[in-house]
Amino acid sequence: MKVSDILKVKGNTLYTVGPETPLADAVSSMSKLDIGSLVVLELGDVVGMLTFREVINAVVTNAGQIGARQVRSVMDDAPLTCTPDTEIDEVRRMMLGRHARYMPVLNGKQLMGVISFYDVAKAVVDSQDFENRMLKAYIRDWPVENEPTEEPKL
Repeated sequence: MKVSDILKVKGNTLYTVGPETPLADAVSSMSKLDIGSLVVLELGDVVGMLTFREVINAVVTNAGQIGARQVRSVMDDAPLTCTPDTEIDEVRRMMLGRHARYMPVLNGKQLMGVISFYDVAKAVVDSQDFENRMLKAYIRDWPVENEPTEEPKL
């Protein structure tokens, strides 16, 4: 299974923010949209990722306040990325290795979407469920050998 398979199911809605956006505005958008991340775009290029992890770290380091900071000052400026052709197993390894919950999907420099660890886990579980159903159907429909009705004569 590839990342493109997840994007087909998930859709292509993208939520982005500019690096000069006030952090308070970005957090407000994340809350209203009920999303955990925003891709940071500058002149059409992905320059970072803002997730609630960065927001919480910024609030903690600023004595519990968001303050007047901009997204640029707290974003992850080297986010983990993948392509639509990346295999899901590789994405899982990458996300686990960096403790990343969100990953922009790029086709060259073009942003195609964002996948979350939830999306990856759901895809794996759905795939395993399908495989289990197929195996159970195969076993249930297993051909029964004809058993002899009488004892063979010697």
